[in-house]
Amino acid sequence: MKNTKIILTEKEIPEYYLNISYYLKKYLGKLPDPPLNPTTKQPVNPSDLSVIFPMELIKQEVSLEEKITIPEEVRHFYKLYRPTPLIRAYQLEKFLNTPAHIYYKYEGVSPTGSHKLNTAIAQAYYNKKEGIKTLTTETGAGQWGSALALAANLFGLKLIVFMVKVSFEQKPFRKIVMQIYGAEVFPSPSDKTEFGKKILKMNKNHSGSLGIAISEALETVVKNKNFKYSLGSVLNHVLLHQTIIGLEAKKQMEKAGEYPDVVIGCVGGGSNFAGIAFPFIVDKLKGKNVRFIAVEPESCPSLTKGKYKYDFGDTAQMTPLLKMYTLGSDFVPLPIHAGGLRYHGMAPLISFLYYEKLIEAVAYDQKTIFQAGIDFAKTEGIIPAPESCHAIKSAIDEAIKAKKEGRKKVILFNLSGHGLLDLNGYNKFLHN
Repeated sequence: MKNTKIILTEKEIPEYYLNISYYLKKYLGKLPDPPLNPTTKQPVNPSDLSVIFPMELIKQEVSLEEKITIPEEVRHFYKLYRPTPLIRAYQLEKFLNTPAHIYYKYEGVSPTGSHKLNTAIAQAYYNKKEGIKTLTTETGAGQWGSALALAANLFGLKLIVFMVKVSFEQKPFRKIVMQIYGAEVFPSPSDKTEFGKKILKMNKNHSGSLGIAISEALETVVKNKNFKYSLGSVLNHVLLHQTIIGLEAKKQMEKAGEYPDVVIGCVGGGSNFAGIAFPFIVDKLKGKNVRFIAVEPESCPSLTKGKYKYDFGDTAQMTPLLKMYTLGSDFVPLPIHAGGLRYHGMAPLISFLYYEKLIEAVAYDQKTIFQAGIDFAKTEGIIPAPESCHAIKSAIDEAIKAKKEGRKKVILFNLSGHGLLDLNGYNKFLHN
């Protein structure tokens, strides 16, 4: 039997991020429509964004360079957990009795348990470099908040986190993790902002949403000097930083002597899917026959049920207008346990790829994905995050199709995080 784990050395950590925009322009001859200033309806310029982001990240947001060098200080902290392993799911294959070869890139080995640290470290570095003292952000399930709390601490920054209230209550240990790293954490909607107070006045028991939490974080930045905002998904620079996942995975698949027929990731805002998929999408743009599946929850189906149009990224309508698949900026999803996927829109880059039919999308209900997560835990030993269970379910379905078709298929998915702080969701599934 071949190796179960395909491991890279620290020297093989990528030295650059891959910029998908360069390849879209080169091979498709077009790019996603730009963000618009909501007042003028003209494309936003750097000065529009400089209130909330450091200039280096604004440059990355609009860059058409092929590669963006990863600063040595960022690679230094990546060595805490990168490269992450690529694992062949032999036991899951046996359980499914499938001829498919299933591989997963396991981002749960990071100190905070998910892929989010890949961009958190980079964003904290660029803010520190620009002399920023305090960051604000939103978080759903708390994985992004935990990652940014650690990254802010590593670079000596303060952090204020607005955590979607339903996740704040469902996942109290995520709040504790953030506090251990030194962050201040408030349930959103909160009484700390004018927008939060407005929402609570309408409904004191509001469960919150990522759109509302983003609005509160942005309001805090606008009202305070030397504060900047940090976002865990959706925008180009965030997706850019996550390509380190797929760049490593390509090297590892080469070492395994295989190439994926299908690449799968769950999607909320889109960062972990972009991370695993973008380096392989470059090959598709060059003519390679490979499929990509973005997997979302049925309760928040922005790709499969949303409209492709300009919309605000937050509920208070403070952000630029983004061209994306959206359910509407005032959409409040059901309080599912996959809190990281409860976002009304989809990253403009991923929306564009879906519109151009370069990727596919599917949606699953909560019970279905938890069962897939339990099947995975029983076979592979890792209890996956509810978000990641969506990718697992799709991988299982693809493996079953391969069995029915009687052919080998190479499946690669991103296991974006572990679920050891999500046991409340599993408990409800097991005992309800």
